[in-house]
Amino acid sequence: MAESKIPIIAVVGPTASGKTSLAVELCKRYGAEAVSCDSMQIYKGMDIATAKPTENEMQGIPHHLIGFVSPDEPFSVAKYCELAKDVISDINRRGKKTVLVGGTGLYYSSLTDNVEFLPDETDFEYREHLKKRAETEGVQVLLDELRSVDPEAAASLHINNAGRIMRALEIYHTTGKTKTMQNELSRKTPTPFSTVAICLDARDRQFLYDRINRRVDIMLESGLLDEAKKFFESPLGSTARQAIGYKELDPYFKGEKSLEECIENLKMQTRRYAKRQLTWFRRDERINFIYIDDYSSGEELLDAVCEIIERSADNEE
Repeated sequence: MAESKIPIIAVVGPTASGKTSLAVELCKRYGAEAVSCDSMQIYKGMDIATAKPTENEMQGIPHHLIGFVSPDEPFSVAKYCELAKDVISDINRRGKKTVLVGGTGLYYSSLTDNVEFLPDETDFEYREHLKKRAETEGVQVLLDELRSVDPEAAASLHINNAGRIMRALEIYHTTGKTKTMQNELSRKTPTPFSTVAICLDARDRQFLYDRINRRVDIMLESGLLDEAKKFFESPLGSTARQAIGYKELDPYFKGEKSLEECIENLKMQTRRYAKRQLTWFRRDERINFIYIDDYSSGEELLDAVCEIIERSADNEE
């Protein structure tokens, strides 16, 4: 008899859409524990910028894979998947369900689709060669080069994502296989999970953007400036500098821009990030979209989500 798969309820979607609140209510209703699926909430100390759930917001529900990595420690999606599988297996052994919650699409799809990662073989000489080329010739040249050997990977990467462009070229250089080919091979092993995924969205884009703008205001009221300043003054600032919520404030600390200009830019960059998050999740037809502005209360939204979850469970029986 085939081994049954571990059930996962996933709550994904853009920043400020209400994922934490919904996930906590689902945990309470189904006797579940929450597992974070956020590539920045893993870091210690980066609490306000990454909107880590507070003790009050958690409402006594155990939350896993939050605030356990030092900002100076290397971390990867492969490591996340390894840890998340262990945590989810343990939750399942204890007779509880898992609610996976977060907005990092790469973490979500890599975990739930059971992507197998290549051993991290790095050609440091070639990587340095690519870095120098990026500096002298520009990242667009590298992206064009990737497009000539792996058009699918190139189409999925933004020119601002120099690290992933170089990594895709490095994979082709060291293995002779494109990143797209490697991705196809990496999904050969069936997933151990049975996932029903909910993506929170809004029909009225301004409705979501207003929530994002308010989220930024609340972060500032909660001490974002002090948190960002601490990281910029510490030797651990390299990872923090990548986080939305820190890098936009850097010109203010340097005296290059006013605080008001930096805050407006932070709101704009957060809205853009939300659009990228939604673009990622829309590519997966298995995900159920729920529009938060269709519901007048959290209870109504919760009932609609539970209906999807229970219908999905009925279909699997």
